[in-house]
Amino acid sequence: MDREEKALISLAKSGDRRSFDKLIARHKDKMFALIYRMTGDRDEALDLLQDTFLSAYKALGRFREDASFSSWLYRIASNKSLNSIKRKKILSFLPLGASPKDEPMYEMDDAAGRSELKQHAKKSIDDLPPQQKLVFNLRFYEQLRFSEIAKMLGKSESTVKTNYQKAVEKLQKKLKSFR
Repeated sequence: MDREEKALISLAKSGDRRSFDKLIARHKDKMFALIYRMTGDRDEALDLLQDTFLSAYKALGRFREDASFSSWLYRIASNKSLNSIKRKKILSFLPLGASPKDEPMYEMDDAAGRSELKQHAKKSIDDLPPQQKLVFNLRFYEQLRFSEIAKMLGKSESTVKTNYQKAVEKLQKKLKSFR
């Protein structure tokens, strides 16, 4: 954490809303990317992003500066995403009369984004169990160290590594035909 971020946190803790807004601006894109990869739904990701920052604002006084601010936010965003996934699973088993709509596939603007491999890879990542999906996204896309992920999730480093390895093995198996 750099000096400027420490100063912003200190000011935000004392009630300076503009400082908290600057912290949001610094971290919103990465948090949105993680949440979107976890949920696969842009609107839901935006709602969860807002909820993440609202929770962070309410809990800012309890933020211990022994960890980085981004790790703390990742943990909040991860928990919000996992809870949303669990809630969706529970709701999918309730007979509400109508089947849930399939979300449209997110399309990238570039030609590579529309490739069959990329679409299949995205679907394969989406199909991973929630914990494996979370660890994979944090490690692969956010490029966090296993030790950071373990601390963030309150898990042992070996558990995080195992979740990542299992995710990679499942993805390799599903994407084997594209080699």
